[in-house]
Amino acid sequence: MKKMIIAEKPSVARDIARVLKCNAKGDGFLYNDEYIISWAVGHLATLCEPEEYDPKYKKWDASLLPIIPEKIKIKPIAKTKSQFELLKKIMNSPKVDSLICATDSGREGELIFRYIYELSGCTKPFERLWISSMTDAAIKEGFDRLKDGREYDSLYKSAKCRSEADWLVGINASRAFTIKYNALLSIGRVQTPTLAIITARQKEIDAFVPEDYWELEANFGKYKGLWFSRENDDTKIKSKERAEEIKAAVKGEKGAVISVECEEKKNPPPLLYDLTELQRDCNKKFGFSAQKTLSIVQELYEKRKMVTYPRTDSRYLSDDMIPKLKIIAGKLYNTNEYKDFAAYVMGLDKLPITKRIIDNSKISDHHAIIPTEVNINVSKLSDVEFKVYDLIARRFLAVFYPYYIYSTTKIITEVKGEAFVTRGTTVIDKGWTVLNVNTEKEKKKDEALPDVKKGDEFNVESIKISSKKTKPPKPYNEAGLLSAMENAGRFVEDETLKEQLKESGLGTPATRAAIIERLIQVGYVVRKGKNLVPTEKGIKLIEVVPPELKSPETTGKWEKGLTSVAKGNMDTEKFMGSIKRYVNYIVDRSAREGCKVIFAADKPRGKRARAAVLGICPQCKGHILENSKGYYCSNWKQGCKFTIWKNALENYGINIDNSFVKNILDKGKLENIEVHTPEEFKCDIALGERGRLDITRK
Repeated sequence: MKKMIIAEKPSVARDIARVLKCNAKGDGFLYNDEYIISWAVGHLATLCEPEEYDPKYKKWDASLLPIIPEKIKIKPIAKTKSQFELLKKIMNSPKVDSLICATDSGREGELIFRYIYELSGCTKPFERLWISSMTDAAIKEGFDRLKDGREYDSLYKSAKCRSEADWLVGINASRAFTIKYNALLSIGRVQTPTLAIITARQKEIDAFVPEDYWELEANFGKYKGLWFSRENDDTKIKSKERAEEIKAAVKGEKGAVISVECEEKKNPPPLLYDLTELQRDCNKKFGFSAQKTLSIVQELYEKRKMVTYPRTDSRYLSDDMIPKLKIIAGKLYNTNEYKDFAAYVMGLDKLPITKRIIDNSKISDHHAIIPTEVNINVSKLSDVEFKVYDLIARRFLAVFYPYYIYSTTKIITEVKGEAFVTRGTTVIDKGWTVLNVNTEKEKKKDEALPDVKKGDEFNVESIKISSKKTKPPKPYNEAGLLSAMENAGRFVEDETLKEQLKESGLGTPATRAAIIERLIQVGYVVRKGKNLVPTEKGIKLIEVVPPELKSPETTGKWEKGLTSVAKGNMDTEKFMGSIKRYVNYIVDRSAREGCKVIFAADKPRGKRARAAVLGICPQCKGHILENSKGYYCSNWKQGCKFTIWKNALENYGINIDNSFVKNILDKGKLENIEVHTPEEFKCDIALGERGRLDITRK
């Protein structure tokens, strides 16, 4: 009897096969006397479409919502069905007595295996391989400590709840609002609040009105000083007249130093990388999209074996990693690129292990991203691979370096009652900054000031006025948006949820890149240079969806629930019950509300284009659409009888077309319309009840 190992990808299966010496090849699998190894190709199973429950759901009809199946079903993905059938055959073979799940060690990896297991009808026992790097040593170690697969049941339940909840909300909300607004609208639990963050920033930018202000700089010979208000510590002068007045008062006068403040400051080394922080830095330094960074670091993990598991949300290591730290530093020491930097770490008698490096309490599934123990040959890396690896390697070494220490000096000089401030920085110890590992707290510029003391006097040798304008907030780039998604708690008022979002944010490190790409794919966001800018469609969507769909608070509640499910503290039925109530509320809300805005017609996606919206129904606030005989309300199934018939004015020789309908919907009345029947006259045409057109002769 053999054990069957299921990996997530063929490349991972080949690595495991090499370590376990499974050298014999079959059709879609590798084997030896003990193991059969095969693979998925990512997800092989997916949730069924609504029409697969009942053909009536093929038509998008508001009266059929909400769609809430009694049991959500899964099916093989069509394009990879042959691989699923192969796995199913081997799993249920009498030659196989048990399985080993070797998919990625995380929530989605667990779901991939469990869906295959469930769909194949397999009931054999299985174990779980849980590793954080793809080196041979890590794989061997992982197989030496396989765990009972059922220990991860709660993780699977959490993944299944997430998958089904996203399906229920996405299917129902997207259909409800697409039908309501007659435009293809994609709505999601995470993508919609993420879009709301982007559109909120754009609204701030659009509403921003620049204000003029002036700054005044005095030259004291040895140093320069900027005028500031002692009341609010602000250097902005609101009027040019006031700036000129101060300039005239202090020009050519003598100033006295009234205070000199010196303070020594220390910046600790940055924390190790999690995926989001790595994506942020790659976007800032190299302009990489979040998706590109994820693809590169995944290659470094799977193919190159040079970094640990990348889809992590932790920036810390576990205490069992301590013996490996100097070994990894030693591998970096053996390279030309990192020899000098690693020499410092190798020379330490004892590594400075602190809670900023080792903290078991801050690790969920995986530790921070660090280099592995393999022999390093960076010459084999592509340019983009080296850029990403270089960041990870330098950050790893930096955490063992001393603090960056600098002193700040603040001089205040007074001239005729007006105060001028001068600030300078002197680097005392470069510490970890020698590795050029910039963080959000950028290294201070070395701007040493002259040695002055209180009471010293200096002449104002010259004085300059600078005219400036306040600047609007900057649009989000991917680095900024990733930060906003990670720290979505700041958009929430509820303290408990704020704390939950501090832990999880919007999405996960593994999914945030895909969410950004999805917003671009559905036409809600476009890239302009490095910035992410919402489209008109994206802005309008956020206008029409209810607060619950666009607020990070909803995601906070869900993530809190999913975390409880993963820890075994919440029943899945309770969680899914809350989701179903939420779906009912969203569908009911969309049916009751009027159509507030008009979306531009989508580009045709097949033989038929979506009907153009010509205006808002004056009776029920639905959308006015065209058919062969007239113009009708999109809410006709809900009982709205509003119709403008195309032949209503043919006796008067007046043509009713799209332009006519748009005008009368907008104005309610058209004046001085010329009639050319056997009798010529002018008239007013008013829009009456249910779309009736009332004519008044002039």
